[in-house]
Amino acid sequence: MTSLIRRGLMIVAAIVMPALAPLAHADTIKIGYSEALSGVFAQVGDQGIKSIQYAIDGVNARGGVLGKQLELVPMDNKGQPSEALITVQKMLDENISIMMNCGPSNIASALIGAVEKNNERNPNRRILHINCGGLAPELTNEQCSFWHFRTSAHAGMQAEIMVRALPKDVTKVYLINQDYLFGQSAQRDLKLYLAKLRPDVQIMGEEMIPLGKVKDFSSYIQKIKASGAQALVTGNWGPDLTLLIKAGMETGLPIDYYTMLAHLAGTPTAIGPGGDGRVHSVLSFHENVPAENNDAARMAWVEAFRAKNNFDYIFGDRWTAVELIARGIEKAKSTDPMQVALALEGITVTDTAGKPATIRPEDHQIQMTYYGAIFSKGVKYDSEKTGLGWKTEKVVSAADVNQASTCKMKRPAS
Repeated sequence: MTSLIRRGLMIVAAIVMPALAPLAHADTIKIGYSEALSGVFAQVGDQGIKSIQYAIDGVNARGGVLGKQLELVPMDNKGQPSEALITVQKMLDENISIMMNCGPSNIASALIGAVEKNNERNPNRRILHINCGGLAPELTNEQCSFWHFRTSAHAGMQAEIMVRALPKDVTKVYLINQDYLFGQSAQRDLKLYLAKLRPDVQIMGEEMIPLGKVKDFSSYIQKIKASGAQALVTGNWGPDLTLLIKAGMETGLPIDYYTMLAHLAGTPTAIGPGGDGRVHSVLSFHENVPAENNDAARMAWVEAFRAKNNFDYIFGDRWTAVELIARGIEKAKSTDPMQVALALEGITVTDTAGKPATIRPEDHQIQMTYYGAIFSKGVKYDSEKTGLGWKTEKVVSAADVNQASTCKMKRPAS
C-alpha cells in the first residue's frame, strides 16, 4: 500500500470513526476563525467551517501538530468589518495566536490593518492572519503585511484564468460585479485582461451592484439580453450570484456564464438542469479532480466527506490553509506568530489534489494549481444533489498566472 493511500485511509478513518472525547484546551492548539455565520452570507460561512473542520480532522488523525490536536474556534463577524475587529480582540483575549478568515475582502482588509497595528503595539501578544478567501489583489500588493498570508488565487489571477478560458467565438460580453473591494478589483482586472489578451472582445455593458442588497435581478437580465452579449462575466458570489443566475435561467437568457465563484453554497442549486454546459467557474479544487486523475485515496476522502455533508467539497483554499498552519508550526517547532510566519515564507505543501502549493516570500501570496471547470452532466460526483457537477476544462498551473506583486513589505525587527 502506498503512503498516499495509507494517508487517505487515515483521514477517512478519522472522519467516520466515533468522535473522541474533547481534549482540554491545554492539549490543543487553537485556531480562531472569523466568519459570517449570520446574515445573507451565512450559508457560505457554514459550509466553510465544515470544510475547514474536515481538514483539521485530517491533521488530527495523523497525530496533530507538535503532539497536540488542532482546535477550531469559530467567531461570527456577521459579515461586517466592525464586527470582525471584535473577533480579533476576542481571540487575543483567549490567547489565540493564529486566525483564519476566508473573506470577503473588505473584512480581510480590516483584519490586516488591525493585526498590523496590534502586533506593532503588543509584540508579546501577536496574532497571525491566514486569509483563505479575501481575493482583492490589493491585500498582497499595496496592503501586504508580514503577518498576512493568502491561500487563494487573487481576483487578478482569477480574472486572467477566466479571460483565457473564453472561447474564440465569444466576442461580446457583459460584466457584473459587486460594489466593494473585491468586486471593484474583479471588474478592473477583467477589463484589464480582456484588453490585454482578448482585444477582439467587446464589453456590451457593465454594472456594479451593492453587496448583498439586490433581491430581484430581472432588470439586469433584461439589460444583458438587450445588449446582445454572448456571455456574462462576473466575480459575484453568494445570493448576488445565485439570484442573478436563477433569474437568467428562469427567463431563458441565451448566454453562458463565466464566473469566479459559481461553485459556492447554493449556486449549483440555483443553476439547475438548464445550466448544463453553460456555467463555468474557477476552483482551487473540485471533487471530480481525484476521479479524473484515478486517485483512489482522495476519492475515498471525498466520499467520506459527502457521507457527512449535503454539499460538495470545493474549498481547496481552506484545506491548503490548514495544511500551511500545521506545517508552519511543525517547521517552526512553535506557535509563536513570528516564528510561524518566518517558517511559512517560501514553504511548499501538498494541496487538496496532491499538487505543490508554495507561499511566495515577497508578498505571502500562494502559488498553486487552479481548475477552469464547467457545470455538467456525466460526472462522478454531482453538486448539491442537482445531477450536475464540475468537470475540468483546463488545469492552470501556478506558473501560468504568476503575476508580479507591488508589495513593499514592512518586516518586524524581531
